[in-house]
Amino acid sequence: MEQVTKHISRVHSKLQDFLKKYAALQKQNTQQQQLIAELKTSIEENKNKVRQLEEQQHILKSAAGKMNEIDKKAYEQIIGKYIKELDKCIALLSE
Repeated sequence: MEQVTKHISRVHSKLQDFLKKYAALQKQNTQQQQLIAELKTSIEENKNKVRQLEEQQHILKSAAGKMNEIDKKAYEQIIGKYIKELDKCIALLSE
């Protein structure tokens, strides 16, 4: 009977260890998920900053008259997208 008690005690001890490890891993997982979310937000912010800086670069080149054909086409595409978005907004507002 004592062997059964020892065995149950060992199983119980191992179970407690596993539960502690599980709780620690859950906590670590939560922290990692938060970090991932923060990094994704940071990446999006950085992408937006890059896009804004590229647009400013196009504007400065256009104002200085130093645009090559490739830059002119890219700039015209950006302006075209803005015009389409403005048209959509105006159409929605007029409804």
